[in-house]
Amino acid sequence: MAGHFYLGVIVAAVFTAAAVNAEIKVVCEKDAVKITWRIHPDYVPYAARFFLGNCMASQLKVLPSGEGEAHFNADFTQCKFRKLMKGKYLLYTNELTFRPEAKSKPPAFTYPVECAFLRPEGWVPPFLNPGSGVSEGHGGLVFHMALLNELLTGIAKTNIIPLGSFMPIWAAVEQKSHQPLMLLMEECVAATSPELKPGKQLYPIVGNQGCLFESVNGNSVFLPRYHSSALILYLQSFKFGLGKEVYIHCKLVAWDPEVLNENKKTCHYVKEEDSWQLLDDPLQSSLCSCCSSSCRTRSKRGVEWDSHSLSQTTVLGPIIIVDPSDPRANNASVEAADMSEVNWEKLN
Repeated sequence: MAGHFYLGVIVAAVFTAAAVNAEIKVVCEKDAVKITWRIHPDYVPYAARFFLGNCMASQLKVLPSGEGEAHFNADFTQCKFRKLMKGKYLLYTNELTFRPEAKSKPPAFTYPVECAFLRPEGWVPPFLNPGSGVSEGHGGLVFHMALLNELLTGIAKTNIIPLGSFMPIWAAVEQKSHQPLMLLMEECVAATSPELKPGKQLYPIVGNQGCLFESVNGNSVFLPRYHSSALILYLQSFKFGLGKEVYIHCKLVAWDPEVLNENKKTCHYVKEEDSWQLLDDPLQSSLCSCCSSSCRTRSKRGVEWDSHSLSQTTVLGPIIIVDPSDPRANNASVEAADMSEVNWEKLN
């Protein structure tokens, strides 16, 4: 599994050679840019690792030739565009990258993107305008969860999951005017009903303030982030509720990315190293050491931050996990389209 998502130095080097001649079309508009990136057939399965700044592609098309077209449609206020003034021009600059490894590693391929416009008469940079300022506040947040397809390029077309296979669960928070926050998955359980009722049997997935229990019991893992406001839980399907409708209940938290601690973290167990690892900074994995026991209560600062942060319990389902050897599995027919009304293209 690790080889599937972390292509490694050899494959990355091959991609770099192929990508030099990649067909990339950039169309600059008044307030946005549209980019089409032609992808070699061998790299279509890794479309989730192609970025414009910190944004994934808005859409991926697979062509009859087997090649892919990654489409990016982004405003200049998104995806970490940089706004510069050069002479009589305003420049918006960014980079297209392919990142087969974690964000701490350099990209395997980089392509500069630049849009230039004549500077409006009388325009001055905001930091030179005494009447301007930066407003930081806690605006309305909207949380989402969805089941992704195997290529991580969009919403899954079915919610029928063979036992032992993987179901990528995507969670995100729309921040709108909010100051940048990190999405955390503090707790997740599986249940056989869309409501959590007393006495009902639950299957723990994430707990202890952000520890992925299923990474110990199975091969589940958190995938490298493509943006701080989103998270993909690559969850291996389990026997709980086999053949029945299963609902995933998760407590999602929007949190200050500069204040990670034992109670605000994203951790999974790495079997090869026999240790827990912090997704967002392995060098701080000591924050995960309590995952095998009990993580401490919040500090005073954490309590103060909790009064400003937002959390929400979000439900995903129904998902039906089936045993492929069971002939009754063929009778399951609930469509994933009924599970989510998320506008994937809008949120990416």
